[in-house]
Amino acid sequence: MSTKRKDTSVDVEERDYKPQKKKSKSANGKKQSMIRAELNTLYESKLKDQLREAFLNKKNYHTSEGTTKNTSTGSEGPSEYSISDDAAKVHCDPFTCCVLPNFIKDEAFLEGLKDELLNLDFCDKSNDLYKFQQSDALQNISSPYISGLRTFLYQDFLGWLRDVTDIEFNDTIDMTCSKYTYTDVLLCHDDELEGRRIAFILYLVPPWSEQDGGLLDLFESDEHYRPKKISKSLVPKWNSFVFFEVTPASFHQVSEVLTQDKLRLSVSGWFHGASVARPEPFIEPSAPICGYVPLEEGLFVRWMNPCYLDPDSHAQISRTFNEESQIQLPSFFNEDRFKALLGVLHDEGIRWTSRGPPDRRCYEVAEKSSYPSTLKECLQVVQSELMFLLLSRLTGLKFHEDAEDTSSDEEDEDETKQIYAGSASRRPGCRLEVRRWRHGDYTLIHDIDTVESEFSLDFNLFIGCDGWENDMGGFMSYIARGEDEELLSVEPQDNTLALVYKDTDTLSFTKHINHRFSKPAGSRESAFFTIAMVFYE
Repeated sequence: MSTKRKDTSVDVEERDYKPQKKKSKSANGKKQSMIRAELNTLYESKLKDQLREAFLNKKNYHTSEGTTKNTSTGSEGPSEYSISDDAAKVHCDPFTCCVLPNFIKDEAFLEGLKDELLNLDFCDKSNDLYKFQQSDALQNISSPYISGLRTFLYQDFLGWLRDVTDIEFNDTIDMTCSKYTYTDVLLCHDDELEGRRIAFILYLVPPWSEQDGGLLDLFESDEHYRPKKISKSLVPKWNSFVFFEVTPASFHQVSEVLTQDKLRLSVSGWFHGASVARPEPFIEPSAPICGYVPLEEGLFVRWMNPCYLDPDSHAQISRTFNEESQIQLPSFFNEDRFKALLGVLHDEGIRWTSRGPPDRRCYEVAEKSSYPSTLKECLQVVQSELMFLLLSRLTGLKFHEDAEDTSSDEEDEDETKQIYAGSASRRPGCRLEVRRWRHGDYTLIHDIDTVESEFSLDFNLFIGCDGWENDMGGFMSYIARGEDEELLSVEPQDNTLALVYKDTDTLSFTKHINHRFSKPAGSRESAFFTIAMVFYE
């Protein structure tokens, strides 16, 4: 299981900036002179006014193509100051974002900066939202080029940015260096956190293409400020500086890096100012809870592995579950029935619908109207009264009126009653989805989640995941709310039922399925499936 993120943005340590002197000590104690960066002079006058007009009026803008006058010789042609090879742009759709190519004037400064950054210590960052490597906060690094960049961005450049955006900034410095390699990703988020006004990225990458992945994807949003789909993708480019205002609609991501031989190196952070009012977050309506359905006992028996119908096994399974609050039951279905189920799930007749929004989840669900008969039969089994009764016996939870009440902790019982206050008359029930998982799919933890605010039992039956490996992602991770400690990790295993009891402080997510899964090995398919259910007492 991965660690929980504290907010929906990259975990950057925030400190108030204390002005740096031009002379600073390095790690070995020797004084080193700060080497200052300079802005490309083409952004100082005419382009600055044009960018300001476009940014404030939310108009698309780009500089004219063609050659740019060489400011050092007076001749026509490219120079170190030229931006003609990639025009400066302001994108107003899906939200206002500015791209400044050839941002820093001196190529030698960039090479020195890159060398210093690569010599820093990096730590692995991995949770539901992202996987990459990150440095310590750069405001605490005193090497010549890094301190020079810091002074340039948060002192010299700040006035230019204030003029272009009309935003008043404070002196908070908030910047780190990030390294993305093969399969690294930062999923959809909006960067909102108190005080963040402008987000920025300075790219220090080798020649890069769309096929390499690692794009900055910008999402369009609906009327509730929920992201919908990618509207624009920006390819990283050496010495390109991208910035945008942090708003309720500024949803973006770093798409998964697909190249195995390039490093996506960047410096990123935020310019801070006074916090602005935000709209109330949209609360998703919960899917209805359904009760159990009647089913012929003979059909139930035909689907089940006989060992799980043996009363002698129930006590041992229940004992393990009560000690660990989870258990995994291999070979849960009858082998022949399971093979038939796997076959129909690959049937082209099933219609699959994408489930979003992408700041919460990305996978597909089978449309009920397109269920083939074998799948319908399976779902009748898992929603049957007999399954509710079996789960009661396997877990000690009360999912059926005839189930024995095993509650022995009065304090826990009182807490449960408080949670269900106002809905005491609700009968045991469940929610169900048939999910298809492919490369790029995931679920995220969200601060507001009504589904995960009740005591419940997660029921996940894995189908078609033979040959799965952990480094592909796709495992389910359980964590405690507000804590970094992982409680449990559940890997996909064919015909295995994972049962996990969740209290109101237990959260879960499915780790992003990465590019390794898109390369089928042997007989493994490029998709697997789960019957995903949540049971309520």
